[in-house]
Amino acid sequence: MKYYAGIGSRDITEGVAMQMHAVADYLQSRGYILRSGGAKGSDKAFESGAVNKQIFYANSATDISREFTKQFHPVPQALHGFVLDLMARNAYQVLGYSMNEPSDFVLCWTPDGCESDDDRTRATGGTGQAISIASAYGIPIINIANDGWKERLMSLL
Repeated sequence: MKYYAGIGSRDITEGVAMQMHAVADYLQSRGYILRSGGAKGSDKAFESGAVNKQIFYANSATDISREFTKQFHPVPQALHGFVLDLMARNAYQVLGYSMNEPSDFVLCWTPDGCESDDDRTRATGGTGQAISIASAYGIPIINIANDGWKERLMSLL
């Protein structure tokens, strides 16, 4: 199976949403299955273009994913309750529910154009959690906010 994580900011423009919908439709035609998180904005835009998808919600989190995800958060002691569960579901977006079937790549939009753990800022938001996990596992990250993203995506397919 071929998987990708389609994620990003909740606050996106209509133009970005249209790009996400179109690329999700295209990736589906190439046999890819979307992994996302059900949140408004980026997640819903990707979901609207994909029929084959795995959607992980906060209530998908388990004790294993909660503990795993803390090692990738800049302030793990601040994670509790619902926020911890939101961060924990990001592990599934990147690594699958079994956490041993990695996505082929992460396709996202963040306002700061983050594409690695080293680039992560406050502006990256919750998407930074998935980006940090993907970085640690060597999974390519493509941010739609950056020039050349389409060419980078096509080189991976």
